[in-house]
Amino acid sequence: MPHLPLNIDVRGMTALVVGGGTVAGRKILSLLDAGATVRIVAPEVSPEIARLAATGTVSLKTGCYEPSDLQDTFLVVAATNEPAINHMIASEAHNRRILVAVVDNPGSGNCTFPALLRRGGLEVSVSTNGACPGFAAIVRDVIAAELGEEFGSILETLTLEREKLLTEGSPSTYNNKILRSRAWELINELNKHKERVP
Repeated sequence: MPHLPLNIDVRGMTALVVGGGTVAGRKILSLLDAGATVRIVAPEVSPEIARLAATGTVSLKTGCYEPSDLQDTFLVVAATNEPAINHMIASEAHNRRILVAVVDNPGSGNCTFPALLRRGGLEVSVSTNGACPGFAAIVRDVIAAELGEEFGSILETLTLEREKLLTEGSPSTYNNKILRSRAWELINELNKHKERVP
C-alpha cells in the first residue's frame, strides 16, 4: 500500500522509543538528528543508549512498557524483541491517534523510517514502505555514489539565488523556471568537471 511521503518538523516534539537494543539505538539517533525530544522505556539498554541517558541527551525509564508511557507523545517506536509487546504498543498508539513505527512488523504501524541520504541541506529518502528496509538502504547507497557532497553546495547556491529573486518580488512561475535552469546548469558544470578529472 502506498504511503504519503512527508517531512515533519519534530523539533521539540516528544518521541517514545520502547526497546533498548541496536535497532532502537538507530531510531533514537535518527530522532535526535531531527531535533525530537526522546524518551526511552526498556528493562535494559545498550551501552550507547546508556551513554545518551547519562549525558541527559535522552530520558530513560528502566522497566517495562506501560500504556501511560504514551502520554504527551507525538510518535512512538515499538522496538522490543517481543512481537506481542510491539503489537500491543501499536494497538494502543492507534487508539490514541499517535504515530507508531513497529520495527519487526512495519505493516502494523502507520509510519516507517526511510533510508536517508544527506548532502548538506539536501535530503533524499528511500522507502519500501517497510516491505524490505535492507533494500531501501542499498538503493540509498547506490544514489549516494552518484550524489556527492557537491550537491549540498549546489543547494546552498540555489537557496541564495532564490532568496534574492524573492526579495526582488519576481513571480513564482518565473522563479521556478529560472531556478530549474540554474540547477541544471550547476549540475552540468559538476558533471563536466568530473569528466575532466583523471
